[in-house]
Amino acid sequence: MIYPEIPLAQGVIDLLQHYEIKDIVISPGSRNAPLTIGFSENPNFNCFSIVDERSAAFFALGRAQQTGQPVALVCTSGSALLNYYPAVAEAFYSQIPLVILSADRPQDKIDIGDGQTIRQENVFQNHSLYNANLMEEWNKENNLKINEALHYSILNKGPVHINIPFEEPLYATVDVSTVSTEKIQFETLKTIVPQREWNQCIESWSEAQKKLILIGVNTPKTISQKVIELWANDPSVVVMTETTSNCTHEKFINCIDQLITPFDKVDFERFRPEILITFGGMVVSKRIKSFLRKYTPNEHWHIDELRAYDTYGCLSKHLKTTPDYFFNELYEYAEVVENSDYQTMVLNIKSIRKLNHYNYLKNNSFNDLKTFEIVLDSLPRNSQLQLSNSSTVRYAQLFDVDPSIEVFCNRGTSGIDGSTSTAVGAASTTQKQTIVITGDISFFYDTNALWNNYIPNTFKIIVINNAGGGIFRILPGHKETATFNTFFETQHSLNASHLAEMHGLDYQFADNEDELKNALESFYLIDSPAILEVFTPTTENDKVLLDYFQSLK
Repeated sequence: MIYPEIPLAQGVIDLLQHYEIKDIVISPGSRNAPLTIGFSENPNFNCFSIVDERSAAFFALGRAQQTGQPVALVCTSGSALLNYYPAVAEAFYSQIPLVILSADRPQDKIDIGDGQTIRQENVFQNHSLYNANLMEEWNKENNLKINEALHYSILNKGPVHINIPFEEPLYATVDVSTVSTEKIQFETLKTIVPQREWNQCIESWSEAQKKLILIGVNTPKTISQKVIELWANDPSVVVMTETTSNCTHEKFINCIDQLITPFDKVDFERFRPEILITFGGMVVSKRIKSFLRKYTPNEHWHIDELRAYDTYGCLSKHLKTTPDYFFNELYEYAEVVENSDYQTMVLNIKSIRKLNHYNYLKNNSFNDLKTFEIVLDSLPRNSQLQLSNSSTVRYAQLFDVDPSIEVFCNRGTSGIDGSTSTAVGAASTTQKQTIVITGDISFFYDTNALWNNYIPNTFKIIVINNAGGGIFRILPGHKETATFNTFFETQHSLNASHLAEMHGLDYQFADNEDELKNALESFYLIDSPAILEVFTPTTENDKVLLDYFQSLK
């Protein structure tokens, strides 16, 4: 086997191997040559070459999102490193493990006018779990720092940064490693709920007539069917989920905005929970956040082994365990409040909303809302759905998605910048068909996602092109002016046909309901990566959505 001659590079590579980190995403460069040589020549690593560092970082995020294991990123010195930042921030807030390995100049070359040189140390400090700034010579301190970085990324589920200074020559190799490394054993995470807190939870749960369980972004199959049935059969419990919660039941409220948007003050008071229990990542619905901040519950418990955000301004308990364990134990000792009508009341409203939803869509013309109805209903069973942010993920919350479909979205920072790249990374880990639904702005913003040799034939993109940032028409305060059209909505006349041709992807388009339905019949059967572009009106969607919510009452 071939090793880089530089001992520092040997040490980094060896320790990643000790921690069984397999996936290495490399962006070509010169300063990172020792790492590139070492990883690519070692059969224990799966190496991916992606030129655009921003896209590469989101690709790595997508792989880590699916595997739950750290993915390492390798880049050259200078501004290359800064292009990782959007994905690093997303990984930080979504609790996804990434290991950033940045090649750097030695310290005496910083800020003297040397080329491709910036202040790289601690550059991700605000959005990383650990920053290891290595010394040029291999030593025990470097060994410790790398160990700590890798341990933090795995244990605390997030990004870490290891900055590695290399002096030339960079390309020399040796046949035998010249360094000795040691994997250090650290304490593991202790997730124990104190008995006093258990007793308080059991007592409160047994007395409360109204409990609301709100699930944010959640990994599929993390909640057992037993716990799901316990919730569903508890008359004092209402469960609210989103498409990204990956947790479904016919008695759950899976379209939150559909339910609560028509509420008046009396409805909100009736719906106000005594206990709010949350787990999972970020919640999409702004309306549920506004409701819970105004009509605050008596108690808010958040269940997470690592973090608890006070999203609703009333957090009372951070229960450091897993939701499945917590609810299994809770129902073992707590009493079910059989005389509550909380769940029945909410499910009655849900049935009315669903009926009005179907009646409205039955007579709806072709627009963004109708497109989502058709597309989401067409998705193949047991596929993976990747949603882009902004209006796309919000429209998706208004419809049922088949329970066999796993749904993902970068909701940590809710940015549009790497949705397609993340989806490509995710698709590269699975045999399942991966479908991306994205808006036009998000798609064009991330077109380098297609500059990638790892897109499987099962990868399909549906671009909903309304010629601008439609979300800004939906938000309050929209006025039809030249300033709005240019600087907020960013109107354009682009389409994806030439991009598809350049990158060798099959391309289809539709601009009415019949064309869309016909295209979808064959789209998922295409044995190659493909794009279906759906052209929808630019100016009607905000009024349609407003009318839709009015019709639900």
